[in-house]
Amino acid sequence: MDPEITTPTLNPHFDTWLQKIGANLTTVQKADLSLGDLTTAGVLKPAQAQTFLRILIDQSKFLPLTSFIPMASPSQEIDKIRFASRILRPGEEAKALPLGDRAKPETTKVTIDAKLYKGEVRLSNEVLEDSIERGQLRQTIMQLIAERCGLDTEEAVIKGDTASADAFLAVQDGVLKQATTNVVDALTVFANKGIWRDMLKTMPTEFLRNKAMLRIITSNDAEIDYRDSVAERATSLGDTSLTTDGMAQYNSIPILGVPLFPENLGGGTNTTNALLLDPKNVFIGFWRDIRLETDKDVSAGTVIIVATLRFGVKFAHEPAVVKAINIKVKN
Repeated sequence: MDPEITTPTLNPHFDTWLQKIGANLTTVQKADLSLGDLTTAGVLKPAQAQTFLRILIDQSKFLPLTSFIPMASPSQEIDKIRFASRILRPGEEAKALPLGDRAKPETTKVTIDAKLYKGEVRLSNEVLEDSIERGQLRQTIMQLIAERCGLDTEEAVIKGDTASADAFLAVQDGVLKQATTNVVDALTVFANKGIWRDMLKTMPTEFLRNKAMLRIITSNDAEIDYRDSVAERATSLGDTSLTTDGMAQYNSIPILGVPLFPENLGGGTNTTNALLLDPKNVFIGFWRDIRLETDKDVSAGTVIIVATLRFGVKFAHEPAVVKAINIKVKN
């Protein structure tokens, strides 16, 4: 079993970014009262900043598998270079290859645009004072805000759609909307090996060479349905798929059910999607510090805590992704 999937860990891209941004995560304190206890004298220490960010990522199932990119500006271009075809030719001693036989790499760019997101929490003075007396408010608020920010970030990364009626999801396109080149129509059937087979056959051969890095990402119900389809087999594998919580697989490719994958697609029929990809092909770029700012509404007797972050999401190479649509999840 692949340890990266069974026990997800933060990838090196995130750890590098974490070290860079952790020391810069700041809290702007404007209110008095007992906010010093909440914000640690106005500045989060690097260890606290890293804790906040790790909680944010650890709450997700999909984000820890992706690539995190520290952005130098709100819009950043990432250069890509590759050889898409054979470069070797028959050689002759002491003779250079003719011009027509020389290879040239493909060079393209991916642009990540960071979008602004905000979260606001208001606490009454009484709740704040009582919690401070118990000495746990700072840790509790940090934990809860970081956890919710992590889930919301993952939702935007997966389900973002600029055509959505949901203002939050309409900020930018997520990975499901961006995957358009290789599409498999499941024809409104429950998840089964035939869908995964068609996705695997649709993946361009050049991207199957490192098959060990591929994952099938789909909704929780779709993963359960596939597991049940395997369990119907009168074999030891069928029994194991029901009696253990090990990762489901198809053709040695792990299948990961993600709670935030939509299951209400398809109009009158509840359907979902699935992605076949190397998760490191998903680039998530964060621009500027993640901030926790506090203020006080004296009249209302409340403390205001605002979290802001700016991030964007793009595939490093979208043709290396296969999307299945119309996977049935409910009758």
